[in-house]
Amino acid sequence: MKISFIGCGNMATAMIGGILKSGMAEKADLMASAASEKTRDRIRNELGIAEGDNAAAAMHGDIVFLAVKPQYYETVCGEIAGCVRPDQIVISIAPGKTLSYLAEKFGENRKIVRAMPNTPALVGEGMSGLCASAAVTEEEAALVKKLFECFGKAEWVDEHLMDVVTAVSGSSPAYIYLVIEAMADGAVADGMPREKAYRFAAQAVLGSAKMVLETGEHPGKLKDQVCSPGGTTIEAVRVLEEKGVRSAFIEAEKACVRKARSM
Repeated sequence: MKISFIGCGNMATAMIGGILKSGMAEKADLMASAASEKTRDRIRNELGIAEGDNAAAAMHGDIVFLAVKPQYYETVCGEIAGCVRPDQIVISIAPGKTLSYLAEKFGENRKIVRAMPNTPALVGEGMSGLCASAAVTEEEAALVKKLFECFGKAEWVDEHLMDVVTAVSGSSPAYIYLVIEAMADGAVADGMPREKAYRFAAQAVLGSAKMVLETGEHPGKLKDQVCSPGGTTIEAVRVLEEKGVRSAFIEAEKACVRKARSM
């Protein structure tokens, strides 16, 4: 199986690393393209895979990842449209670019997948939402999901939820980094050294997330288990509710969805 990446930024690099580590493909099977000479050098020298222009990458892969920023899609899709074959699977990882938009660029009845991964893929803990055109077979869909599971978890969703995926997982690492930074700032304010504060805060977030995933319990129930009557935690939760933290997160996600739908 040959795999191409058109664009090779942080997300594509994380995917390539995960795929190679999993053994699903060898270095000889991969090719990537990039606009800058610095990135092209990294493709050759650090990743150790073939480097070519966009057209060469589009023709190389059985699976072709479109890993450029949304503002470059019009140009890049126009550049490679004549190179994409009906038997190839094209995977877009840009927010807001619908299956119908991609079908207009590459032709109807093409095998197209929309995906929304996130940056924790860099450490093998990504979360990806996937949806596909009708031309993608069940076997091909299973292969695509397996590829994304090389660097985290993946789930199929209806396309109308893809912008919600952008908000709840694609963009949300940025929200959580703000939370970790704020928690650490609070610890620093009470005397903890900053490096230690970041470790305590980040591990607390990591452990809490694993509790949700591995126990299957409702987050509210897990929260209640930490809140002893008259204790320190319920007092902290009271302040968070008073300051509108829950509403702030909801409104942030709604803003993210609106932006994604407008792209």
